[in-house]
Formats: sequence, C-alpha cells, structure tokens
Amino acid sequence: MKNWQTKEQLTDLLCSLVEHQSITGSNAEIALAEYMHHLLMQKNYFQNNPDHLNLHPLADGRHLLTALVKNGVSSDTIILLSHFDVVGIDDYGSLGNLAFYPRELTKEMEAIKDRLPQAVQSDLSSGEWLFGRGSMDMKAGLTLHFSMIERAIAGEFNGNILLVSVPDEEVNSLGMVTALPVLEQLQQEEQLTYTACLNGEPMFSKYPGDTNYYVYAGSIGKMLPGFYCYGKASHVGEPFAGINPNLMTSFLSQQLELNEAFIEKIGDEVTPPPISLMQRDLKEEYSVQTPHTAISMFNVLFLKQSFDQINGKLLEGAEAAARKVEKYVYAKASHFADVADDFTMPDLHVRVMMYDELYKEAVKRHGANEVKRRENLLVSQRDTGDRDFSTLLVQELASMCKDLAPMIILFYSPPFYPAVSSYDDPRIRQVMDHVKTYTKEHYSKKLTVSEFFTGLSDLSFVGPATAESQLQQLTVNMPLQHNGFLFPEDVMKQLTMPILNIGPLGKDPHQWTERLELTYSFDYLPAILTEAIHQLFDK
Repeated sequence: MKNWQTKEQLTDLLCSLVEHQSITGSNAEIALAEYMHHLLMQKNYFQNNPDHLNLHPLADGRHLLTALVKNGVSSDTIILLSHFDVVGIDDYGSLGNLAFYPRELTKEMEAIKDRLPQAVQSDLSSGEWLFGRGSMDMKAGLTLHFSMIERAIAGEFNGNILLVSVPDEEVNSLGMVTALPVLEQLQQEEQLTYTACLNGEPMFSKYPGDTNYYVYAGSIGKMLPGFYCYGKASHVGEPFAGINPNLMTSFLSQQLELNEAFIEKIGDEVTPPPISLMQRDLKEEYSVQTPHTAISMFNVLFLKQSFDQINGKLLEGAEAAARKVEKYVYAKASHFADVADDFTMPDLHVRVMMYDELYKEAVKRHGANEVKRRENLLVSQRDTGDRDFSTLLVQELASMCKDLAPMIILFYSPPFYPAVSSYDDPRIRQVMDHVKTYTKEHYSKKLTVSEFFTGLSDLSFVGPATAESQLQQLTVNMPLQHNGFLFPEDVMKQLTMPILNIGPLGKDPHQWTERLELTYSFDYLPAILTEAIHQLFDK
C-alpha cells in the first residue's frame, strides 16, 4: 500500500517530519531518525528485509538512516541523499511556538498578512504555500524521497534505490562524513554499483524576485579560514609598548571582507566575496591590560579555484594587513613622538605564518612528545565546538612560540566542502535535458540547469571535484586533523560518482518566512523525479 504519493499525503508526511524539531545537535534530531526508521519499517518490504533498513551511529550518539530497496539482480544503484536537521528558530521571535507546526503557522501568517513583506503576502494569497522551519530546507526533499522509496518497493525502477538521510548538514556535515564508510561497506556487502547520487535540496533563487525553476549538476565549495592574531599586551597607559590584536583583525577585515579577488564566475554562477563570520579578542575578563590574542574567521565560497589559489590570496591579504598595521602604528608613533620628547618607538614586525609552520616550529623547540601532551590535555578537557576548539589548539602552539609575536597564523576549521560538478558528464547532461523536456511538455514549466547548487550540500563529499585534489595541503593546516577530526579523502575518492540535484520549490531558507510551494513540489515533482530516476537507470 502506498501512503506517500498524492499531494495531500505528501503534505501530511511533511508536516509530521517538520513537527520533529530536529535542530542540529538537539535530542529531536535523534528522535527524527528513529521516527523515520519507524515509518519505513511499516512497509512489508522492510519487514521482510530488515537488514536493508538501518540506523547507523555517529560518534556523538546521533544516527544516520539508510534504506535499500533492491530490484532483481541488477547491481545498479541510485542514492537518494538528504539531511533531516534544521537550523534554529531564534529569528521567529513571538512566532517561535508555531515554527514547527506548518499548518498552524501558515494560518497565523494569514492573520498577520498585512505586516509581512509584499512577496510573502503574494504567496499567501495564492493558497499554495506552507510555512515552517525545515519545510523548504530540506524536509520536503526528504518527503519526496520517501515517495520514491514506495515506488521502488512497487517495482517501478530497473535498479536499486538507496535512501541516505543524515543529520548535521547545517553545521559540520558529520552525518555525511560518517555515511561515507557506511556507503562503502554497503557497496561491498550488497554488491552495489553506484550509478548516481540524486540530492533533493530545494532550488535557491539567484536574486530577489527570481522566478526561474532550477535543477543542479553540482554544488559550490566552501572553506572556513581562520586568522589567529597574537599581539603583545601592554597597559593602556603605554599603548606603544605592545601591539593590539584587535588592530590586527581590523586590518584583516579591511583586506579580506568583500575582497573582489576571490569572486569567481563560471557561466551564470558568481560566487559572493568573503565575509567575516567571527571576529573577537580572546580576553576573558575586563582589565586595563590590552588583549594579546584575537581571532577572525571568514566564509570563502568557490567553484573551480584550487586550494593553492585560495590559500595564496588569503596569505596575500594577511601580508598586506600586517604591513598596513606596521605602517599605521609607526605613523601614530611619529605623531606621539612629536609631543613626547623622550619617546622612541620599538621595532615592529608582524609575522605571517601558516598553521603547519607554527606546528613544526613548536615541535622544533619543545619536541613532538611535549606538543602532543599539551594537545592531548586540551582534547581531554574539551567543552567547545569545532571552531572554538580549533582556535584553542592554535593558541596553545602560539604560546609555545610567543617570542615570534606579533604574528598572524592562518589555519582552517571544519566545515570544508569541496566544489563538485557533473555538468560536463554526458550522461547527466542527457538526463537533465530529458527532465527539462518532460517538465515543459507535461507541466508547462521551464527548468534551468545550473552547474552549482549555491546553498552548500553534502553532494560535495561524493561528487567529482572541480579542481585537482589538494586536500592534504588543507588538512595539514587544520588543527582538528591532528586531534580527532579526520577528513575522509581516501573514501571520497573511492566513492566519487555522478551527481545531480532535483528538489522542490521554496523560498527564504534559514529565515522566519521559510516556505514551500506545494503544487510544483508535491503535484509535479514526484513524476519528474520518477522520470529522472528512469533515465539514470536507462543505459
């Protein structure tokens, strides 16, 4: 019996998934995986093949879900990929209690319609939009994959379907990183050939008012570089006796924030320039001593640039910032010397180093065992997230080489998403062309094939990389790679497969007006997805 096929059935399933408040890292994120396992276990197929439906543990106690439907003796397998975690709801304000109840929230939106942005009012007037956290990103895609699982059970596809749904996509992609060895194991045990990975992330608008319908053949890349600024503390009455790291981070921001050198254009896709995600000093309490350390982290998106190219631009920006700090301080000291006759400005040189250089310097001075001992102590006492803990590890090394200060240390923190694309894959192009024609003929909707999904996705871990792999150069400059976090480059290479993303229509991801359009998403898209899967299996 099929339960997830009609628009009404799919809407009901979506609402039940949204009502599990699976904010990344919450207990509800665990509960939702168990709920999905329960729903699928009601199917006779999984009752007869219980080993094809599994919850796989993450190291922190969360689960990812796999559901395999095998059809005949074919080894060809399409992976349906999704994530079931969502971002928080602080942005909902007084509507927070309704954020996870789509029907009730939509009614409340109608009640306050006059106070909403014009675009939201227009969508409400159509009666075809459903609001709620996760309705668009991405529980609608997950809902559609459940529908495809039912069709696979009914024998509609000439191959195997493997549903993979993971937690933690919105923070570190630990769910997908954990899924990679699971996929490798399933491939061997079940003798599967992974034909393609089909994601169900929703389409993203390229600009306000964009009315295009998109499908994607790749996913944008992301790096999270951090700059640890180690200055020299001084009393506020003697500002030239030290160097304030807050001054260093301010010049870093001037050099890197919105820096046009990082903008990349491939076809119609243009990456936004870097933007600061974190900037603060690391002083824990107030005093009249200036801080001696500060941290700045930037979001860097890329399409086909190599790690070397991006890292070079980051180092260039840091070097420029360092020289401007020196010039600025010397200029201010000169003005001060005009007033204070006996003042002499100490020599100032701001060093710029990579994390790997700092690590080797600490080992040279103190020995590998002492460096490891200190890192192990920090790991044993860890109570912070990946970004803060990465900073703490850099800080420990810097303190072991503090005579090198003032210095700027460039390092990297998770998450890292490689840019991937199957845009030039003849088979994917053929499938996309067919899907475009099918959608136009049956639903009078024009689909636009975009090379890169710009919202970031877990496809980055299974798709073909757009640039030659240089991950080792990244990971040696990632403090967590030395201390428990392992980027699975070897498994990624073995599992690389063609990728595509065909997802529902929604608007305003990660905003309190997040919403899903129901007619395209649940009336048209099930048939479109089915057609895409048929084409992927049809050799």
